Amino acid sequence: MTIKSLAIIGTGVMGMGIAQIAAQAGIDVLLFDAKAGAAEEGRQSLKATLEKLAAKGKFTDKQLQATLSNLTVIEDIAKIAEVDVVIEAIIENLEIKQQLFKQLESLVTAETILATNTSSLAVTAIASVCEYPERVAGFHFFNPVPLMKIVEVIPGLSTDHRIVETLTDLATRMGHLGVVAKDTPGFIVNHGGRAFGTEALKILGDGVATVEDIDRILREGAGFRMGPFELMDLTGIDVSHPVMESIYNQYYFEPRYRPHPLTRQMLIGKKLGRKVGEGFYHYAENKKQESQKATANTNQQSPYKTDCDTSNISVWIGADLAADKQQLVDYLNTKDIAIDDNDKPNPDSLILLAIYGEDTTNAAIRYQVNPQQSVAIDMLTDLSKHRTLMPSIVTEDRFVAQAYALFGRNNKFAKSSNDAVDATLITESTGFVAQRVVAMVINLGCDMAMQGIATPKDIDNAIKLGLGYPYGPISWGDELGASRVLLILQRIYALTGDPRYRPSPWLQRRAKLGISLFTQQSNY
Repeated sequence: MTIKSLAIIGTGVMGMGIAQIAAQAGIDVLLFDAKAGAAEEGRQSLKATLEKLAAKGKFTDKQLQATLSNLTVIEDIAKIAEVDVVIEAIIENLEIKQQLFKQLESLVTAETILATNTSSLAVTAIASVCEYPERVAGFHFFNPVPLMKIVEVIPGLSTDHRIVETLTDLATRMGHLGVVAKDTPGFIVNHGGRAFGTEALKILGDGVATVEDIDRILREGAGFRMGPFELMDLTGIDVSHPVMESIYNQYYFEPRYRPHPLTRQMLIGKKLGRKVGEGFYHYAENKKQESQKATANTNQQSPYKTDCDTSNISVWIGADLAADKQQLVDYLNTKDIAIDDNDKPNPDSLILLAIYGEDTTNAAIRYQVNPQQSVAIDMLTDLSKHRTLMPSIVTEDRFVAQAYALFGRNNKFAKSSNDAVDATLITESTGFVAQRVVAMVINLGCDMAMQGIATPKDIDNAIKLGLGYPYGPISWGDELGASRVLLILQRIYALTGDPRYRPSPWLQRRAKLGISLFTQQSNY
């Protein structure tokens, strides 16, 4: 079915964003809103935006006029009768949406597709009140629609496969990637995003690091555009916490989605983030204000960041992976640091442990070395951008100071400005900050693939585009190595007993076989 016309019901930000890309694709768009004057207001606002873009040379005046000519405001909803598709973009309330879809069915032809832009409600539930539920599907865009080039196409239990194909083709025509998702809580993107914030909150609750340090590690070391607490402040705790609770409840208390009491308290206390001036951070004139501790970190005023005796430092290295040990040896050689290559470290050597999914105490015991000399380093992240160091609870201050002198910003051994890379000291944690968060992101993506929520490729593309991650979870697992991700999760699960860390069978099988996480089993 070739779509020539569509109607948008609800002309708020999302509705007008969808209207814009449809009109730009040459589709006739009818705009309706139950609030008198809202549709015309939406069109005028969009017209002003498009005129500014045209003035900047984003497109020609001819293209501007063609787009505007495709947008028609209607005050009588009955005028949608002959359109090919109706896209609903109203309030997230099941009862109200069901009432609207019953009304739409009474107005349109039997061939008209009815699509909902719902982000959290079951498409099957919305369609359940319809006489012809087979023509109802989810068509979930992301804000801002023109920039977020992804749309989830969600069939309900009764949706005709031809409707799915038509909407996927329509997404492509409008310049977006259409990914087909099963009608499950959170679909792909909101489901796949659960690991990032919930694990960061768990790390904060465990006392591993501060809000600022967790954000910094994940931003600079792991490559996320924003730290999880910066992101929650931006979206608002009143938005993010209810979503966490909703998906956790809809999945019948699956531990992987477990929210944290802290955001519930913040919601009750109205510490909602940027919009109210206070959340995880404080804001003045909508700008984040650095805490005194964060400023101190930036100025390198920690006791371990002052001068220490770096003469005659020697380093003994224990590494889970041979490649990590070689990388550390090469780094230390460029600084002219002596390597202690004895089977057992000398009493005065700094013991550097490159470990995965483990705290420094347990690693030192496993390597049969002295925990008082030991500092662990995270080799999962890019050391050219950030370093994370983890002393044990009994590591002597002199060894912590030596480790920071070797790896911290403006360290004594920096040979150029390129060596001025920040380092963060964290308290003991079962797995480093980046290891825990990234492994959970990948594991959740693998579990979604196992559940058949979408194809591995669609899961990967949707989460990368929809959430702005540096990689999709499946390709990230392949990039880091599935066996390394599995090792992190296995050790954390073994040490904590917390089922949120249990490795997905999808990940386990492919890691043990040494094959890509994208590998799907043939249907027999």
